Amino acid sequence: MHTTTSTSTDADRVQPRLANNRLLASLPDDDQLQLAERCETVRVENGQLLSEPGKEMRYVYFPIDCLISLLGVAEGRMTLEVGSLGREGMLGASVVLGHEQAQVRAVVQRSGRVYRMAAGDFVTEFHRMESLQRLLHRYTDTMLAQAIQIAVCSRFHVLEARLARSLLITRDRLQSDKFHLTHEFLAHALGVRRVGVTKAASALQQQKLITYSRGNIEILDAAGLESVSCHCYDLFKEK
Repeated sequence: MHTTTSTSTDADRVQPRLANNRLLASLPDDDQLQLAERCETVRVENGQLLSEPGKEMRYVYFPIDCLISLLGVAEGRMTLEVGSLGREGMLGASVVLGHEQAQVRAVVQRSGRVYRMAAGDFVTEFHRMESLQRLLHRYTDTMLAQAIQIAVCSRFHVLEARLARSLLITRDRLQSDKFHLTHEFLAHALGVRRVGVTKAASALQQQKLITYSRGNIEILDAAGLESVSCHCYDLFKEK
């Protein structure tokens, strides 16, 4: 996996307001301006590792147009996706609770840009800014509820329904019916072997809900895909 982050061009640098991330855009203008002074806009690449359990969280990230997958890790190799982040969220909120080390493996699922802030600066602003405190309390509660639901889903729901749920969430985060997800990534995300992903994807293709070739996925029938997805998807829908 890549571990480098490239700074974007001057044209891509953070704007006076942080409107390109929905979470930050919900803050009052004055607070956005204050945070913008501590942010930089950087580009992250597909497969790039942004955090690893037990490693120091040097930065927090606010996606603009990329997608980040959050993976729980067991014994250093077994993984299960416990969440995903698009422009509606952030990576690293737990630093305000005193967790200097990451709790999940965060991998860029689709290249794009993020607002990046030093973890120490973010903690400072959190303690100073009441609006940010209220926002993160709501956000962390939502993320916890989603992680719990994914754990329940992984234990009790069939793989085909779980895959449909994962594809719908990815579509919502990216706002596109076309995206790239490899068998290997989906196997890690769903906590199954690649052959299981192949069988589940083939079943969805046979129902003409998706096309899937060499990791290139297109959702052909979103309503139909939702009908075969588990009801857990309702918790993750974009409002």
